[in-house]
Amino acid sequence: MSDFITDDFLLHNKTARTLYHDYAEKMPIYDYHCHLPAELIAGDHQFKNITEAWLHGDHYKWRALRTNGIDEKYITGSANDYEKFEKWARTVPYCLRNPLYHWTHLELKRHFGISELLNPQTAKTIYDTAGAMLQSKEFSVKNLIRMMNVKLLCTTEGPLDDLCHHQKIRVDGFEVNVHTAWRPDKAFAVDDIAALNKWIDSLGQLADVEISSYEDYLTAIGKRHDYFHENGCRLSDYGIEKPYAETYTASEIDSVFTKIRSGKTLNPDEKARFRSAMLYDLVTMDAESSWVMQLHIGAIRSNNTLMFKKVGPDSGFDSMGDLEIAKPLGHFLDNLAVKNNLPRTILYNINPRDNEVLATMMGNFQGTSMPGKLQLGSGWWFLDQKYGIEKQLNVLSNMSLLSRFVGMLTDSRSFLSYPRHEYFRRILCNMLGKEVEEGLLPNDLDLLGQMVADISFNNAKKYFPMTCD
Repeated sequence: MSDFITDDFLLHNKTARTLYHDYAEKMPIYDYHCHLPAELIAGDHQFKNITEAWLHGDHYKWRALRTNGIDEKYITGSANDYEKFEKWARTVPYCLRNPLYHWTHLELKRHFGISELLNPQTAKTIYDTAGAMLQSKEFSVKNLIRMMNVKLLCTTEGPLDDLCHHQKIRVDGFEVNVHTAWRPDKAFAVDDIAALNKWIDSLGQLADVEISSYEDYLTAIGKRHDYFHENGCRLSDYGIEKPYAETYTASEIDSVFTKIRSGKTLNPDEKARFRSAMLYDLVTMDAESSWVMQLHIGAIRSNNTLMFKKVGPDSGFDSMGDLEIAKPLGHFLDNLAVKNNLPRTILYNINPRDNEVLATMMGNFQGTSMPGKLQLGSGWWFLDQKYGIEKQLNVLSNMSLLSRFVGMLTDSRSFLSYPRHEYFRRILCNMLGKEVEEGLLPNDLDLLGQMVADISFNNAKKYFPMTCD
């Protein structure tokens, strides 16, 4: 059987093939948002097998396994690593037309040179072959990163993280720049007051601030923000169900904070005002430090109570939300802009209905400070597949400037996910090539090739404050 992942995978015309192979394929990767564990990079971890590298922590695969009727024992449970891999091999043939089918075989081909389709018949051979390679030094975590031509990656940590692993990576002289992104969602997680107060207590100890007022709270968070900046952070990230932009007064927020510290449950209006104040004040810190702000909007998390209690968060029980986006987002961005506190911003939506909403809203706040100051983020989570990527690119093209797009990211916890950048680039080149051959774009390979190279790497390198030279 011929290879499924050929040199011209997803490239359906001559122009697309030229654009990809001549302009995109060799471009480095600037992975400005991921969830890779910095600890594994610092220790140059060696995976013992492909299950550890591929299935541990991958909730995309976990959802597919559950949908295929696989018992939780073989997903997050007590089964051994080969048993879990074998269940994944049984599931893959049922993933046809799911992006996992493409990703699975692209990652096997790029990392291990394996061309066979994964199924129950090939499972043992593929498990043994990949496992033997992973146990060699050439396949340590740092070498996996090097293998994919990554120049910079940005992990995601909370304000309480001591960033010791990032410090070790720098001291050890790893030539790939590894930065952190500031993710302070727990600072305004007011649905669980007990957990929030525990977090505030830990923050106070770490920042050496006695936190009894909202002003104290901001002082302590600001000290951690400064600490992250001192350790190379230039990027924030907020995971929110919807933009928070309620009106409030300082005295109202002081009262709400006093109520929080007293352990009292907030009513819905108090929650909304507190979240709005916190988000505004946190983003103002970002702007004052010349950071880039990312807003990941719309995910409804941990929907399955029984499974949340059993396996915890980020385990494959999250979904798209359908809350109001447009008006609160406009108010939020405007509140920042009128005080000159709107930083470079990337907006991500999880619901495809919101592509046009975000694309048109960001156009209201572009400026002369730099091209593409506000960005429509690449297809995120449930949308980082072929259809979702194409839809995002089409909306961005029609309502903004595709040529200024900062491109793809992995948003992954797996060190084997870097072929997603290749996947994106092939889809981009195929779209452009098709329109050239339909007469919708000029057959100017220098013009189009520069655009492809810019979206693949150059634009991100220019946009973000984190250097990768």
